[in-house]
Amino acid sequence: MEEKKEEKAQAKPVEFEKLEPGAEKKEPQNLDLILDVVVPVSVELGRVNVPIEQILEWGPGTVIQLDKFAGEPVDILVNNKLIAKGEVVTIDENLGVRITSLIDRLGRIKQLG
Repeated sequence: MEEKKEEKAQAKPVEFEKLEPGAEKKEPQNLDLILDVVVPVSVELGRVNVPIEQILEWGPGTVIQLDKFAGEPVDILVNNKLIAKGEVVTIDENLGVRITSLIDRLGRIKQLG
């Protein structure tokens, strides 16, 4: 009978890249894989808290006063996460939003957690 030799696995310590505060992240090399993914984009013109009793009285022509004034910046959200600020513009008879500032990369990453 042949005797089987037991081979012992050799464990090696894992080596990780050193992380330093403020170190810039590298852009993912496979970004092309998601460039055609569709995500919801919304613009928040304002908010208001209203009692249900008042909502039940609404009908055509009801005006809802929001917490923003005309000319104030609006929030631009992607997947319900704030990514930019903008201002409402009119193009012919359509409404649009001009981006005036983007949330910095670090701010966007913090929102994910």
